[in-house]
Amino acid sequence: MIKRKIILSAAAALALCSCGHSIPQTEIEVTTPAAVTTAGAPAEDSSSAAETVTTTASAESKAEEESSSQAEVPAKPLTKAEEVLAKLSLREKVGQLFVFRFDSLIYDDNLDHMVQAVDDEFIKCRKKYPVGGFIAMGANIASADQVKKFNSDVNELYGSVKPFICIDEEGGSVARVANSGVIDVPQFPSMSTIAAGGDVNKAYELGSTVGGYLKELGYNLDLAPVADVNTNPLNIVIGNRAFGSDPEAASGYVSAMVDGLHEQGIMSCLKHFPGHGDTAEDTHFLTAAVNKTWEEMKECELIPFIGSLDKTDMVMAAHIIAPKVTGDDTPASLSYTLMTEKLRNELGFEGVIITDSLGMGAVNRYYTSEECCIAAIQAGVDLLLKPAKDYEAFEGVVKAVKDGTISEERLNESVLRILNLKEKYGLLV
Repeated sequence: MIKRKIILSAAAALALCSCGHSIPQTEIEVTTPAAVTTAGAPAEDSSSAAETVTTTASAESKAEEESSSQAEVPAKPLTKAEEVLAKLSLREKVGQLFVFRFDSLIYDDNLDHMVQAVDDEFIKCRKKYPVGGFIAMGANIASADQVKKFNSDVNELYGSVKPFICIDEEGGSVARVANSGVIDVPQFPSMSTIAAGGDVNKAYELGSTVGGYLKELGYNLDLAPVADVNTNPLNIVIGNRAFGSDPEAASGYVSAMVDGLHEQGIMSCLKHFPGHGDTAEDTHFLTAAVNKTWEEMKECELIPFIGSLDKTDMVMAAHIIAPKVTGDDTPASLSYTLMTEKLRNELGFEGVIITDSLGMGAVNRYYTSEECCIAAIQAGVDLLLKPAKDYEAFEGVVKAVKDGTISEERLNESVLRILNLKEKYGLLV
């Protein structure tokens, strides 16, 4: 038996109405034998037609449901960082990748010129080179009031995207402000001395105190703490800057210092990945090597990094070579293996990667400023710290994007990561 819906005319309906009253055209459901045909059509054709109607109706209903379902899902709103990215010009995007010295914005070199105030020349150069950040050196510090005004005036030159204003303030021997002799702030011993006391809270106090006075002076990023493990007695560049030779203990101190900086709203940067503590050379002048496998490094050098990767804002890439990891003599800062395959993919770091100074001998002796910056971006780095020739590097990256050496997709990836961090710290206004 087949149930069918039949539209009846008024006359036909009257004949079927038991009460004898006239009714309008209507629709009723009747049951007919399967063999009964309509308008003389064969039974099988009628059944086929009915099935076609049913199938079509079903498909239309499903399509309507899917359309309705899709319409109900609102488009995901853009984040502030994504909105900003969409409005940036190519030069502004490239600018976000660079951290210049205050001095080199005007003089295009990596030398001290004692630039301590914003003047007309500074303003003109910043318009041409809209860099995403600056690093302060000792020559830029004359007094507390001067530093505050300088940093404030630099910020005023920027619109809705403020710059990173960073400094090396580790404590101990590397502390641009504390060791300036012109600003009265607390002094701290070396990191190895702090760790030798056995109280991890001292590292937290260090981070909080340093973060407090940096915030007051107008800085927003501290290139600290040192996460290296000092395992080589011949090491001449790390030494007592590290929290000792025990990787597990050092990891706790590194983490505590990061927490202290964050308490004051200052960004942190673990350095010098993948670990500079087992080298004997100084990358400021020469190539330095770590002759360990990746697995061996995971048992020592990498432990303090891994312990704070989920909380630090940045990781600084060293210029050391690790031939047993990469298979060649490419500096870590320019190595896709170490920056992307290891740090990003295997260790899962999602923050900003910054190079150590690209004016250092370990890269500057073998690469032009343009070459090392392009190689670093291709390796997966986000921020390029003070190349030897800043202007050449900047224009070189612009050209590389235009000719496809660096894809705009790759550029946008780093710029968005940088803008996300700036948004987190209130630098997108």
